[in-house]
Amino acid sequence: MKPINTLKMLKKAYSENYAVGAFNVNNMEIIQGIVSAAQELNSPVILQASSGARKYAGATYMRKLVEAACEESNVPIALHLDHGDTFELCKNCIDSGFTSVMIDGSALDYEGNIELTKKVVDYAHKYSVSVEGELGSLAGIEEKLNVSEEKSFYTDPEEVEDFVKKTGVDSLAVAIGTSHGAYKFKPGQSPKLRFDILDDISRRLPGFPIVLHGASSVIQAYVNEINNFGGNIKEAIGIPEDMLKDAAKKAVCKINVDSDLRLAMTAAIRKSLAENPSNFDPRKYLTPAREAIKEVVKHKIENVMGSKNKA
Repeated sequence: MKPINTLKMLKKAYSENYAVGAFNVNNMEIIQGIVSAAQELNSPVILQASSGARKYAGATYMRKLVEAACEESNVPIALHLDHGDTFELCKNCIDSGFTSVMIDGSALDYEGNIELTKKVVDYAHKYSVSVEGELGSLAGIEEKLNVSEEKSFYTDPEEVEDFVKKTGVDSLAVAIGTSHGAYKFKPGQSPKLRFDILDDISRRLPGFPIVLHGASSVIQAYVNEINNFGGNIKEAIGIPEDMLKDAAKKAVCKINVDSDLRLAMTAAIRKSLAENPSNFDPRKYLTPAREAIKEVVKHKIENVMGSKNKA
């Protein structure tokens, strides 16, 4: 199979009340772990690369690794740009074989966001590439993104119809209480998703795919394992999985996961090196790391997305 765009994938998810997991990728082992889990559970999956991931792995390496994964699997896989912030970046990804792109104009004013998003949509749709836009701004830190709590804001439901109509986007990332990174909330805070906003948006955009960014749950077992083997991750708090599961049964058709993958992989590597201090063969510690990625993705597919056997 070849990478596909996300149009049919997300429409099917909407109609059947589940979400497709969108997992950030940076190297071969992460891609292998994700796709192995999707294959085993017969689930569609979105492999998404940020601009930082493309710089780290190399744009051509990243694309070829995903193409190899598609060749060796028979589940639907999309290759998606996560948080593209310029037209030029989105165009480069489209021209190089990405099947879906996100243009994040949330740092711009409303009209500027519309103008930039529409420019990307007009170009992408010529090549049957799907486009995700963003309305609202999530707090948190992830790669180049650094949005303070004071500068974050919820999506205004009254703007969504106008935004989608004027831009022509295929899906929309909204801000309803999720946050980027592993440190989403301060100690003592109770994570809460604004389902009232989500319900209002879905009422105004019936059948339209909604996306949640910053949706890692920061699984404490991995945090504890990292700390037990020499790490120093303190007070990391994520989104409760039961809230994400409820969102997947509503209009949310794509849920982004990045931090949970990083935590799982790091925990496995730290444990392997601590228990085998004489080892210097990367294959020996990257093998359990790859297996950790697979296990966390399987967990998300079965317990959060609800996408098992939906390929």
